[in-house]
Amino acid sequence: MTFTYMKLKYQNYIRQFFKYLVVFIATLILSISLLFLMVYIGFFGSLPNKETLSSISNEQASLVFSSDTILIGKYFAENRTNILWDEVPVHLKNALIATEDKRFYTHKGYDTQSYLRVIFKSLLFGKTSGGGSTITQQLVKNLYGRSDYSILSLPVNKIKEIMIASRIEAIYTKDELLLLYLNSVPFGENVYGVETASHRYFNKSASQLKIEESAVLVGLLKANTYFNPRLNPKNSIERRNMVLNLMEKEQYLSAKVADSLQKLPIKLNYETADLKATAGYFVYQVKKKTLDLLEAVKNNTGKVYNLEKDGLKIYTTLNMQVQELASDAIQKQLSKMQIVLDKELENHQFKKQWYVKQKLQAQPNDFKKRKIEVLDWKGLQTKNISKLDSLWHYYKMLNASVLIANPKNGAVISWIGGNHFRTLPFDMVLSRRQIASTFKPILFASALENGFTPCEYLENEEKKYPEFDNWEPKNFDHTSSPNNKVALWYALVNSMNLPTVDLYFKLGREKLLKTCNQLGFPPIKVNAPSIALGTLDLSLFEIVKAYGAFANNGKTNELLLIDKITDAKGNILFERNKPESKEVFSIETSQIITAILQKAIDEGTGTKIRNQYAIKTALAGKTGTSQNYSDAWFIAYTPDLVLGTWVGASTPDVHFYSGNGSGSTLALPIVAQVLKGIEKDAELSKNYLTSFAKTDGVDSFTQCEPYRETGIEGFFNRLFKSGAKKDGNKKKPEKKSLFDKLFKRN
Repeated sequence: MTFTYMKLKYQNYIRQFFKYLVVFIATLILSISLLFLMVYIGFFGSLPNKETLSSISNEQASLVFSSDTILIGKYFAENRTNILWDEVPVHLKNALIATEDKRFYTHKGYDTQSYLRVIFKSLLFGKTSGGGSTITQQLVKNLYGRSDYSILSLPVNKIKEIMIASRIEAIYTKDELLLLYLNSVPFGENVYGVETASHRYFNKSASQLKIEESAVLVGLLKANTYFNPRLNPKNSIERRNMVLNLMEKEQYLSAKVADSLQKLPIKLNYETADLKATAGYFVYQVKKKTLDLLEAVKNNTGKVYNLEKDGLKIYTTLNMQVQELASDAIQKQLSKMQIVLDKELENHQFKKQWYVKQKLQAQPNDFKKRKIEVLDWKGLQTKNISKLDSLWHYYKMLNASVLIANPKNGAVISWIGGNHFRTLPFDMVLSRRQIASTFKPILFASALENGFTPCEYLENEEKKYPEFDNWEPKNFDHTSSPNNKVALWYALVNSMNLPTVDLYFKLGREKLLKTCNQLGFPPIKVNAPSIALGTLDLSLFEIVKAYGAFANNGKTNELLLIDKITDAKGNILFERNKPESKEVFSIETSQIITAILQKAIDEGTGTKIRNQYAIKTALAGKTGTSQNYSDAWFIAYTPDLVLGTWVGASTPDVHFYSGNGSGSTLALPIVAQVLKGIEKDAELSKNYLTSFAKTDGVDSFTQCEPYRETGIEGFFNRLFKSGAKKDGNKKKPEKKSLFDKLFKRN
């Protein structure tokens, strides 16, 4: 009786259990079906339709290239560059499939076997066995993300991904889906897509990846930070080896090959997001110009392009080889001269006075030392210094800018706006500083345009100008010669101040201002003759463009940065047209100024470029040194190249106290080093270091004497005497007698 009762009771429990189980399963199926239906009809948001899915395109970075086809910059919301299918290595595809979705080519977007594995191993046996998502579902997640539905988030998002994956599989081939995935998947460090990841970690295109490198990148997908080969190399090796094991298991690799690859270390060639850091200032200017050009495209065609998402390609005028020469020249010169400046600031108590002044307004925390990243001539360094020390470090730091352009078409060949774009983003190429003697050729050219000749004789006598606050200019070497006038050409060759001021008054302010206006200089409002000596502020950009007129037979061109812009498919959105030159000087004037400035290089203020640096190139040029040595300039040119550089501190208060701060000592060596590098390269030399074409008699002015004595004595000396004269320590050219002038050929 008792046994039968127990048996019946047990059977009743079994029936109830199965009854409840059936009800539970039915409820679960009904709930899942209802949830599927709710997702399908859009209760949790609409699903992308066939048309939307057919037009999938990954956001990708726009790329900036130099004229010598080097990638120098990117603009992006997400750092992504897409790759083409035939560029994807077979071993990369195999590694991805073996690791993430081994039945990729057989399922229809979702893998039932994977879900069953997850349910039974993860839920019933408590074992971790992956998420069950296929590559297609992961692609959907990468493209559309996941929404928050509170407790229903996981099931709703999974159902959405299954539905979209099923739809997308009906539109795209398996290979197309694999490519979409590889171009969209995140690899950490704000890097998206395998092409960008390959450049970031191995500094190469994905098409050049080795098997073990592909395994590293595929291993990264599971956890971008934990398996990052730079941050966690040990974890990365273990994960890479697991990928290689899976490739062996799926018979993509032999056991022997897999074993040998697992023994290799990870060899990174890490590329920072800065790319070519030396081109940072230029790339920023290109971005500003590109946005203007895209706005013009929009106005003309109605098409809108997003610079950070549409994968545009911007082809620039920059020559990266010349850019690197300029960067190296700056580093070499400034690292040496910074030591000299530091000593001069110390010896003249400037540093001490600065600290005293700063301490009066400093906060207590400003004196506490802490680890700070600062820029020095070895790069970015972490130093244990106070905030006050950091301020002084940058305050007294020398800066240099370099701008090199082709005068015939305005193409910018090199642009360096400072020491480091990310740390010191202010662009010194565009900064206006006192232009000094580099302005003098503009005045002298204006005089030639207005009837003056190279053999015009100018006063070389010190005098005060009461109408201009008793201004009393002096020559750089403090010499003068009241009894001798100086030929115009000789005054410019030797950058003499007194004859330059005399020329300014003889020419007249308005005629000079007219020339400045034609050259696009900012309006000159100050009515002071000191502008003849370069006291106005100009930028390197403005003065290099102006010197382009001397190099280009009197015609200036707007300086240009961009040759061409295309969309992601290669369609041309913008292409640079033939430049429209503007005539500022006559051919004769430009050739005479060029001949004079060639003598300035060979015999005048620029002789260091020959004597010290042994530059052989036919070259015209001019140095410039502002008051108190606050700004050092040097501009040089050939018919196909204008090279300009400025050197100084961020404020004119910080300067040298000796000739170490002159243009010939501080700025000229940078241009000299660039020219030396160009001379050594046959292709660069051929393109840029061309000879000047001269018309007959353009340099005949050298036959007139540099000096002319004034008064009765001077008249008779010129009439009857010959021989050499001296002025100071300079030997004058031999004078010819009246008989020689009249009857002997030159």
